[in-house]
Formats: sequence, structure tokens, C-alpha cells
Amino acid sequence: MPSSSFSISSARRLDGLRDLGLLGLRLWLAQEFIQAGWVKLAAGPTPPEWFATLMLPWPVSLLGTQVNWLAAGVVECLAGLALLVGLHSRLAALALLFVTWVAVVSVHFDLGWAGWNQIETEAGLGFKVPLMLALMLLAVFTQGPGRWSLDHGLGLRQAP
Repeated sequence: MPSSSFSISSARRLDGLRDLGLLGLRLWLAQEFIQAGWVKLAAGPTPPEWFATLMLPWPVSLLGTQVNWLAAGVVECLAGLALLVGLHSRLAALALLFVTWVAVVSVHFDLGWAGWNQIETEAGLGFKVPLMLALMLLAVFTQGPGRWSLDHGLGLRQAP
């Protein structure tokens, strides 16, 4: 039977690993969303034809195609940068969860379940990867950014 000091010591080590895990999630998510947003913004304000034909869910369907294209790029870049440095991380994760939901509903779900090894191909456009990203965003949203973040350094407390 383990002693209580072993349990307390183990819990302290796990707390440090929790922060490392949250940092890893934030960094991975940041690079994924910054890259996705930059691709949109670098393409210019006119969305590609495939985007213009999407059936977007309400309430984003109320906005024009060009506004949705630019908004997705801006939110992905800004919220990705916020995750990168850990500033207003829960709000950033929530914003990116919304963007991911719109993308899955509009694009990925109808393409089915595609594997990780096909991510850079037409077969990789399914909802498996966005689902994994959404689960990582959910972890940051519910657990916060961890100690290695500006939120923590600045003493910002965000309600989950």
C-alpha cells in the first residue's frame, strides 16, 4: 500500500506534467490554426470557388461568403496566436471550437472519416482530424492554458 507522502509527491509531479501537456496542446493547435488562417488571408479577400459553394450553418450563413472567408482567416490567425502565447486561452479555444464546428458542418462531415495518413490529400478532408483538433481545444477550454502561459504570468483567471 503506498504511503500518503508518495501520493502527494506523485500528485505534484503530475501537476507539472499537466502544464507540459497543456503547453504541448496549445503549441500544436496554434501552429495548425495559424497556418490554416494564413493560407486563407494570403489567398486574398476573394474566397475560392469551392468555398463560395458551401452551405454554411446559421448564424454564419447570414454573412456573405467573402466575410466568412476573411473572418475564418482572421479568427484562426488571432486565436492561434493567442494560444501560442497563452493569452485569453479559453476564449481563443472557444472561438476556434466554433470555427471548427462550422468547418465540420460545412465541409468535412459529408466527406466521411479520413485517416491521419491522408491529411494532405483529397482523402484527408474528412472529419477525423477536425474532431481531434476540437478535442484538443476542448481540453484547453476546460483546463485552461497551464502555468506556462501569459494568462498565468499575468494572473488572469478565466472561467471555463
